[in-house]
This record gives sequence, structure tokens and C-alpha cells, in this order.
Amino acid sequence: MHIDYDAIMRANLARVFGERDAAMRIVAIRELYAEDAVLYEPDRSARGHAAISQAVTELLAQMPPGFAFHPVRPGLGHHGVGRLQWRGGVEGATPLVTGLDVAHIQASLIQTLHVFIDQQGG
Repeated sequence: MHIDYDAIMRANLARVFGERDAAMRIVAIRELYAEDAVLYEPDRSARGHAAISQAVTELLAQMPPGFAFHPVRPGLGHHGVGRLQWRGGVEGATPLVTGLDVAHIQASLIQTLHVFIDQQGG
């Protein structure tokens, strides 16, 4: 079965992590994630659709108006593991954060998503 890693990883970045409307976000999560999926962030994890949506709500609440995530290059993957490098910030400004998402994908659904945040500064 062919997995379109780029499409899945970009949709996750835009429709889940880029969506401030929780009702629209949960629809995207249901389409992109397995029911018992786990989101692993550096300091916590969230299991299931509602918990993943809540984690994104809390993350976006900390970001300034106009903040958005953007892919740095196309997502790649093989053997059920995809990755997407991204940056986040306000359009036209220096990125506030950069990182990498690594997802285990099965049957075109994200089973686990590990978010890696790059160290800022020195």
C-alpha cells in the first residue's frame, strides 16, 4: 500500500497544528490519526483524538496572533515512518521555533507523532 507521506505530514501541520478552531481541528484529527494515536512532545504526551486536540489548543494559546507553522521542505518517509521539517512564526519575521515531526503511519493514519523542537540560540 502506497502512503503519501508528504500529504499526510503537511495536512497534519496545517489542519491540526495550524487550526485554531477546535471543531474544525477535531474533524482533521479524526481523518488523519488512528483512534488511539499518541502525540509525543518533549515534555508531555497525549493519547486519543480529544487529548491531542487539547494539547494543540494549549500550544496555540501560547503563540502570538498571526503565528503559523510552515514546512521547510517536502515530507519524506518509508516503511511506515514519515518526517517533516518545519518552522513556526509570524509571516515575514524570524521563525520563533523550528523542529521536526516524525510519525509512524499505518493504513494512511498517524499512529504516533513525535515532535522534536530545535534548540534555540547557542
